[in-house]
Amino acid sequence: MIQIFSWIWVISGLLLILLVLLHSPKGDGMGGIAASGSSMFNSASSAEASLNKITWTFLAIFLALAIILSAGWIS
Repeated sequence: MIQIFSWIWVISGLLLILLVLLHSPKGDGMGGIAASGSSMFNSASSAEASLNKITWTFLAIFLALAIILSAGWIS
């Protein structure tokens, strides 16, 4: 059972990395601090909103499994 959860944890971690890399950049970096900042408050498109939900879901799975596996609650 631990091996199954460990594999799910590894796969969710890899998918989480991929999902974070798929996100579009939000700002201009450090150069955007002095800029007008109007681009920072644009609404996200439907695809970006779906990507955010999927990313948060995989983050929750990854963190929950990390806590469960490290605490030794399953045998």
